[in-house]
Amino acid sequence: MIIELPNTTTTAINKKLNAIREQVGAATTGRVLTLIIALETDALLDESIAAANIASQEHPSRVIAVVSSDPDAGESRLDAEVRMFGDAGASEVVVLRLYGPLAGHADAVVVPFLLPDIPVVAWWPDVAPVAPATDPLGALALRRITDATNAPDPRAAINSRRDGYTAGDTDLSWSRITYWRALLASALDQPPFEPIRSAVVSGLATEPALDILAGWLASRIDGPVRRAVGELKIELTRDSETVALSRPQDGVTATLSRTGRPAALVPLPRRVTAECLAEDLRRLDADVIYGAALTGLEEVEYL
Repeated sequence: MIIELPNTTTTAINKKLNAIREQVGAATTGRVLTLIIALETDALLDESIAAANIASQEHPSRVIAVVSSDPDAGESRLDAEVRMFGDAGASEVVVLRLYGPLAGHADAVVVPFLLPDIPVVAWWPDVAPVAPATDPLGALALRRITDATNAPDPRAAINSRRDGYTAGDTDLSWSRITYWRALLASALDQPPFEPIRSAVVSGLATEPALDILAGWLASRIDGPVRRAVGELKIELTRDSETVALSRPQDGVTATLSRTGRPAALVPLPRRVTAECLAEDLRRLDADVIYGAALTGLEEVEYL
């Protein structure tokens, strides 16, 4: 069910939501959080809502998508769209398009739709503020999720997260390497138990997940960590061996190799946005390892 509410008010939208729930006997008591999706354009709107709907199967939510459609318009206007049931997964979705001066007060427009006594998470799928915690929408949230992958300059975006970091921040590029980090850690949890002397992280220049992976390694080892552009591969060098994890850019199977041992093939496809979002919604506490990885970016040497 999709209901369009052009040139409306927050009161009218809430009345419509209540009327729909009364008609079908639905309630909001099953919602575990409110997810705010902040967008500058409609370009990623449908993709972001689709990801939120999939994640809501694990985390039933009220999803509020806020689009600053035309902040330069002369007059303020609020257009809304309500999606429920089949068109909203396990969530109820409210799309708010803000025009004119109203676009500068997104937080005031969102507040009437926040469900009481449940956590609020803010997500910027494309361009994110330098300091998400001090952004008006970010200030409403306990957890703040960005995605450097969709930024105009992904590498600059992930590096900028370091300066604006506050406990509770995270980036989907960090979730995209969860399995990479797990595989590398498990490979090193076997003899010989030697320290890592150096590391090389190679891949596309436009893949911020590799930059944050390099930052994570730099925060964990004493040797140099280099970030190169080339084939998708991570090499960890110890005194008696080199551990390498590689995968074709568009492949789904990775190769884990170690000096003097047979190579192992492991499934390692690229994680989709919905999967990463669902993972980040499982924890609402501060991710201190992500914060350390951001700090480690200062130590990464770019080739």
